[in-house]
Amino acid sequence: MLKNEIINIVFQTHDFVVVDKPAGLNFHSEKEKAMHTTAGLVVCVKALLKVEALYPVHRLDKMTSGLVLFALNKTTAQAFQILFETHSIQKYYLALSDKKPKKKQGWITGDMVSARRGSWKLTQSKHNPAKTRFISAAIEPKLRLYLIKPITGKTHQIRVALKSIGAPVLGDTRYSETQSAKRETRGYLHAFAIQFTLHNQYYQFVQPPKIEKTGGEKFLLPNCMALISEWHAPWKLFK
Repeated sequence: MLKNEIINIVFQTHDFVVVDKPAGLNFHSEKEKAMHTTAGLVVCVKALLKVEALYPVHRLDKMTSGLVLFALNKTTAQAFQILFETHSIQKYYLALSDKKPKKKQGWITGDMVSARRGSWKLTQSKHNPAKTRFISAAIEPKLRLYLIKPITGKTHQIRVALKSIGAPVLGDTRYSETQSAKRETRGYLHAFAIQFTLHNQYYQFVQPPKIEKTGGEKFLLPNCMALISEWHAPWKLFK
């Protein structure tokens, strides 16, 4: 089953494409029942662009919406790989949490180790640490918006980082077992902006969250939308 009608192409060149991934769509195709496979983001984008080859250069979790890059040829895929390895691609995320954080801004740093059932946890050691910067602001009582810049690119890094400060992503049932998390129809994590230079050309993209089939209404609360608008150039906030 293809879901390419919900994939929004944000930008495209001969070398790469930027898409707006909806929440709830897995990156790769997944089997749901016997003899039934739901197409993932990669398959959907290939079908939408009508291309034979598509080169993923990074990925988003199933629950996360927002900006994803795909290379359209091997040379560009290799160039993106170097950019990611040298931390030359700047990514910014938005998240909501209904829990009070231990701190409202700053750094979250520590080694990530595997936990139960495919989850991860942050430790106090710093041998090969995940590094995350963030700022936050209250939207309404018991609801806070976070602007997050991951410096490294570990699996579940942002989700684990926010849990470590006592403010797991709203709707993230893997890292929060509260009733409020279970009531939400999606996890409130969104890949908001991306910035890089490729082949001597500078690019920046910003994609605010929107209501989707899986929900997302809290991102569109008036106070939340106003703050997201203020953060329209997130790279200026992390100097």
